Amino acid sequence: MQLVKRPLFNPDGDTDMRMRRMVGGNTTNLNDFNNMKYQWASSWYRQAMNNFWIPEEINLAQDIKDYPALDKAERTAYDKILSFLVFLDSLQSANLPNVSEYITANEVNLCLNIQTYQECIHSQSYSYMLDTICSPEQRNEILYQWKTDEHLLKRNTFIGSNYNEFQQHKDFFRFMKVCIANYILEGIYFYSGFMFFYNLARNGKMPGSAQEIRYINRDENTHLWLFKNIILELKKEEPEMFLDEYIDIYRSMMKEGVEQEIAWGEYVIGDDIQGLTKKMVRDYIMYLGNVRWTNLGFEPLYEGCDKEPADMTWVSAYANANMVKTDFFEARSTAYAKSTALVDDL
Repeated sequence: MQLVKRPLFNPDGDTDMRMRRMVGGNTTNLNDFNNMKYQWASSWYRQAMNNFWIPEEINLAQDIKDYPALDKAERTAYDKILSFLVFLDSLQSANLPNVSEYITANEVNLCLNIQTYQECIHSQSYSYMLDTICSPEQRNEILYQWKTDEHLLKRNTFIGSNYNEFQQHKDFFRFMKVCIANYILEGIYFYSGFMFFYNLARNGKMPGSAQEIRYINRDENTHLWLFKNIILELKKEEPEMFLDEYIDIYRSMMKEGVEQEIAWGEYVIGDDIQGLTKKMVRDYIMYLGNVRWTNLGFEPLYEGCDKEPADMTWVSAYANANMVKTDFFEARSTAYAKSTALVDDL
């Protein structure tokens, strides 16, 4: 099934909200905040606006002292994980406009535009962290490890190839694969990295870095929730894209994402980081895989991994989206609308 890119100027577009579709609609592109078919987009938009933050607000003074004192395994993991994360968010900010070209619900495109902006902020955050604790030479070496480390390159190739495939074949199947790949990236790919930074913080190290990650984690949870809803709407509107043969492919993609995240965690964290083990990483990522897949309305991927592992509950405590503070030394909330609670998809 071919996709048609939405026209930018379309005076003949539908004004009847009932005619609106996620993909393949006849949109006017008017940003009408009072008439939205997908009401969940309105609450998402306002929550994302309230989540505004600036990376340089976070105090990294302690991190400057801690970074040289990290042991070799911790320093190596810190560097490689940052290289991985900064590339992913850079890739996201470049690819999301390609997705929105085919979304014909203006309220959803508003959300995608905010997500694109937030991905830029995340990349800026990683640069701020590196600029603060490293020399310019170290920073550049870390930033480009994803090109020279075979494990990093393999991971980025999995997501990047799906994105590139859509550039070459603009059909609905490739579009769906991009949406699933995005969902995997936001909901699976970041979490070995996130848990590493939270583990450092609970061991009294690099508190500013962990706080930057908490901000980012909060944003990524909203991005995950956004793409979950996009996929669920497409599941209702485009059932031919969810025949068993396609679901098998999406399931294989999800399992590949889980297996790559586990392999990455075992490689970069292993059993050499105080407070983490390969088994802890494996159990937690398999649990996340089940959560992500069942949230799309499917059966669990892994038997016996339906509950959050008891030895990993501290990860979700650090990532609690409604408890994020400006830094460890202040108690100012980052949200402008402090009474608004965020739906955390973890």
